[in-house]
Amino acid sequence: MRRFAGQVVVVTGSATGIGAATALRFATEGANVACLDINEADNDATAAAARSEGVEALGLRCDVRSRDDQQDAFDRVMGAWGRIDVLVACAGVYVGGPLAEIPLERWDDIVAVNLTGVLISNSLAAPIMTAQRRGSIINIASMAAKTSWPYSAEYSGTKSGVVGVTRSAAMELGPHGVTVNAVCAGNTVTDMVRKVAAEVGATVDMTAEEWLDMRADDTALKRLARPEEIAGVVAFLASDDARYLTGQAIEVDGGLVLS
Repeated sequence: MRRFAGQVVVVTGSATGIGAATALRFATEGANVACLDINEADNDATAAAARSEGVEALGLRCDVRSRDDQQDAFDRVMGAWGRIDVLVACAGVYVGGPLAEIPLERWDDIVAVNLTGVLISNSLAAPIMTAQRRGSIINIASMAAKTSWPYSAEYSGTKSGVVGVTRSAAMELGPHGVTVNAVCAGNTVTDMVRKVAAEVGATVDMTAEEWLDMRADDTALKRLARPEEIAGVVAFLASDDARYLTGQAIEVDGGLVLS
């Protein structure tokens, strides 16, 4: 089923993981996709994979911390297709450590990527979608916006901020036919989560695999998510079936917060 035939979707953080899976999900459903990421090689591969689904795709180098970079990317998308129907703000990084040892430089950087980057994306998509009188914005937050653990103040803080941006944007843009929602993803089998597993596991004398197994056991489903499962929820939120759903922060975490 090609629910998004003829539509234009912008995905930030599309080089790998959830972002790449999301870009490909929309491509398989007929959308033209703009892939925005600082990792050029992997991002170009995502765009090529999208084109193999018979749609148009752009691979655009973009540092989401930079408003100029994002503005240039959005301008190129509008120049190519003249519209943006869906924005998926997925770019993000994880760092963590003891509260008393957080360097302000590291805090500034994670805020710039995880929170400021999302705010910029949303602010650039807003006037385009408002003029169209229709659009969907999906911001990728985290279960860490709903719960947290020691040594994750930086990450939890930024992802909680994403939920706040989402709720305000939903109220502002709703009268113009634009929905805004957040996906609070649980631990998902991506390169970033594997890296976290290795780093955090080492602090508690666990291997990466042991740490991932422990995190899987935290969930009701007793397993971690696949990127494609998060992408499926994102696609639903952008579909006509979700036109009356806005301002929500939906947990897609296998029941972790529940349990």
